[in-house]
Amino acid sequence: MIKQKKSSAIIELALLLIIILAVISIIGILLWRNEPEIIQGRVECNSITVSGKLLGRVEKLYIKEGDRVKIGDTLISIFSPEIKAQLMSANAMESVAVYQNKKVDAGAREEVIKSLEEAYLAADANFELAEKSLKRSKRLYDEKIITPQRMDEIEALYKSAEAAKKAAKYQYEMAKSGAQSEDIESAKAMVEAAKGSVSGFESLLADSKLTAPSKGEVGSLFVSEGELVLPGGALMNIIDTDSCYVLLNIREDYISQFYIGREIIGKVPAFEYAKMAFEVYYMSPLGSFANWSQTKGSNTYNLVTFQIKARPIKVIDTGIDNNLIKELRPGMSVLVELDEL
Repeated sequence: MIKQKKSSAIIELALLLIIILAVISIIGILLWRNEPEIIQGRVECNSITVSGKLLGRVEKLYIKEGDRVKIGDTLISIFSPEIKAQLMSANAMESVAVYQNKKVDAGAREEVIKSLEEAYLAADANFELAEKSLKRSKRLYDEKIITPQRMDEIEALYKSAEAAKKAAKYQYEMAKSGAQSEDIESAKAMVEAAKGSVSGFESLLADSKLTAPSKGEVGSLFVSEGELVLPGGALMNIIDTDSCYVLLNIREDYISQFYIGREIIGKVPAFEYAKMAFEVYYMSPLGSFANWSQTKGSNTYNLVTFQIKARPIKVIDTGIDNNLIKELRPGMSVLVELDEL
């Protein structure tokens, strides 16, 4: 009898445990089904990468990370003594060419011949400098230190210096044999060649002081004072905090809730889950790598993932200033509950 009572108690206990587990499972399933589906997005902002065309060293940084700038503010100055020296030589060549052009009709006097000789010597020196610069740049280009665009600019400067030398030599040799009608045209061409050379160096030196191309906030600085910078290299980026938007990846069976012009509600964890309203303004399918795949029996289909962009329009939490929108920064999360749409 005692054994029968013990067996009966064990069975009753087992049944009780099974009933308790079943009740817990049912409650868990119901709670899981009632759990709202949340889509997580992130804040992005438009940004501009600032770079220059000048090879030199950073002379001074006028800004630091986090500074607010407006269009035209000076950001950085770059010192390049080589380009300055070449500009001085080009200016001298232009002055000589202009002077010779004015004097060519007076005949090849001794002082004219002497000035042309000096012009030729200056052009020859400028050509040697350009030739050395080309050789150095070719080594840097072979080592992938400078960009193909910069290499093309250096080759163009070399060819310009070579042409200027030939023109100066031709002018000098013609002056010794006497000025003729061809001399007049040659002198004019010499002036144009000299002006082109000056313009080329001036365009490079224009990047010795870089200014802000747009308003915004200075993001990352990639250089420091005294550092060597290469043409085309990224120096810093400027983030336009007024252009922030939320980026969401949405499965296509949810697209009906995210059509363009739709106002959606998102919570921002960075601001204590403050609620903000966003307006959808962009929709585009992602590549096939982002598709959702599912198989049901013999039916197989893919659900395309769409990229959605929505701009913030207002803060809807009571007591929170709309200026909070201006505090959005790239990388912040935004949580969108589908049940709230």
